[in-house]
Amino acid sequence: MREPRAHHRLVLMAAAIAALHGASANAESLRCHGNIASEGDSRLSVLHKCGQPMLTDSFCAPVYYAPSLMPVPQPFASVVAPCQQVEEWLYDRGEGNLMATVRFKSGVVQSITYGRAPK
Repeated sequence: MREPRAHHRLVLMAAAIAALHGASANAESLRCHGNIASEGDSRLSVLHKCGQPMLTDSFCAPVYYAPSLMPVPQPFASVVAPCQQVEEWLYDRGEGNLMATVRFKSGVVQSITYGRAPK
């Protein structure tokens, strides 16, 4: 009777490990000059690895409060929960390659996306 339970647990553990492994595969990275910049890197690290970006932009993203996905309304947003500073750096990777947009939140790479033109 114990063997089927142990087998069931092993199957569940294998499925959980596979799901975690699949989730980490979604993280993008950016290869430049023989280095790899990835999520979690600092601005300084990306600048060192990839050099100056072609274009940069920064903006204040709204802050959302927990129970729902509604942004904190004004005037509370500027007093109680200020916006979060976000930076985007655009890298032109050359002919035949998609452009890369590196998004920073709190000075750390949050995401790297690729496209023919910036969004």
